[in-house]
Amino acid sequence: MHITLLDCYTDEPAGLGVPPYLGTYPRYLYGLLQSQGDVRYITIDDLRLHFHYHGKVPVTTVKDTTDIRVYNLTRPIKKILEDTELLVVILGVHVPGKYLSALPGTLREVVPMIKDLKCKKILTGPAIFGTQLEGGKSYEKTDVSCFDEVKQFGFEFGPFDKLQEYALKGVSIIKEIPDYRIIEIETGRGCNIGHCSFCTEPIKNKFLNRKTDEIVEEVKAYYALGCVYFRLGKQSDFYSIEDPIGLLKKIRASCPDIKVLHIDNVNPVFVVAKNGVEITKAIVQYCTEGNIAAFGVESFDPVVVKENMLNCQPHVAMKAIGIINTYGAERGPNGMPKFLPGINIIFGLGGETKKTHEYNMNALKEIYDKGLMLRRINIRQASILPNTLLASKFGSKFLHKNKKYYWKWRNEIRQKIDFPMLERITPKGHILKDVFTEIYDGKTTFGRQVGTYPLVVGIEKRVPLRKFYTVKITKQMLRSVTGEVV
Repeated sequence: MHITLLDCYTDEPAGLGVPPYLGTYPRYLYGLLQSQGDVRYITIDDLRLHFHYHGKVPVTTVKDTTDIRVYNLTRPIKKILEDTELLVVILGVHVPGKYLSALPGTLREVVPMIKDLKCKKILTGPAIFGTQLEGGKSYEKTDVSCFDEVKQFGFEFGPFDKLQEYALKGVSIIKEIPDYRIIEIETGRGCNIGHCSFCTEPIKNKFLNRKTDEIVEEVKAYYALGCVYFRLGKQSDFYSIEDPIGLLKKIRASCPDIKVLHIDNVNPVFVVAKNGVEITKAIVQYCTEGNIAAFGVESFDPVVVKENMLNCQPHVAMKAIGIINTYGAERGPNGMPKFLPGINIIFGLGGETKKTHEYNMNALKEIYDKGLMLRRINIRQASILPNTLLASKFGSKFLHKNKKYYWKWRNEIRQKIDFPMLERITPKGHILKDVFTEIYDGKTTFGRQVGTYPLVVGIEKRVPLRKFYTVKITKQMLRSVTGEVV
């Protein structure tokens, strides 16, 4: 049987599969389906190029922006689609973001392109729990009758010991991808607190940690094929996995030439817990610089925290931010601090008022005034996804009520916090190494270092793409910096 995996990219509270990340769903399925036939991997970019550009990559002139809809290509797919007997579509965004060099596919986009293909079609991935590419909206409602099955495919691998077989068989998928990828390694599932009103993780999975040796085995398998960029993600809290310190030690001992080793989500509650400082020290020691602890604070308003059963009280978040700054602020070889916190802020949660923004601003200002650093502040409007507490208890009431303030609140954070924070982290004249150029916007080239939530750098001239440069910072923007190649 000829089987085709169509990766439309995924983004969830725990887990990122948008290039340059390679998510877990296509990898596991690639391993699982090999016993059923000949498996091929293609991307939504391949599908767009085939249907909308007749297979010809558009040229980016000095007046254009690089078309990120057709940036992450694998190969011509005309013959692959003609031969396909089973098409598995991997799709779903639960935490919408802005992506530099990729654009996830939506159901509205994908269905018209595949509905007439003469093959069996299965939809899987986070989309089976709802999907929305833009924050501030309810989930995407689209006719999916063209699919023979809407299947909880990526979530049915069973216990991690059963999954391991597919995870290792799926490693060969990397041979089908011509560009580099950051391999998102799953370390656990679900959430060990699991109450936040907006979150889909407790709906999808019960809390379960993956065994340390199984994680190391998968990293080693990718490393043997030349992969050197990894993020230990796909969990709600890195500090709560089976053995975070032992895991980092074993990966470093087994794969000494890894260029990027980062983590993802961190619950501030466990940073301030008994072993939090020791884990923080280990992350600084064994991981690479530019690393970020993504704190799901969501709001510093105590009313919003209570109404939405958020996992972290504001005073705990403040203490955790201090701990990570204490041990992680030192700079590494590429010019970035070794390990800093990042904060997520969500607008549109239950109980939100104008005071919510005041609480947020006061907390962020306190962080700055203490001389601490936040590598990034993610601000988004809530997505109202089915079966979440947010949907059942509040719906879009507060989202609509305060929508008129969103851009004003967001811009104030950007102007008064993000801008001076970037001046602190990357002052004028500071050197950043290993900036990888990705897209053009007219005469400007945009790039970033490889890693988790890397800082976007604008080079004010065109230089070749997909190459590494050393850059001297010339000025700060609201969420990015500009620089010149040195």
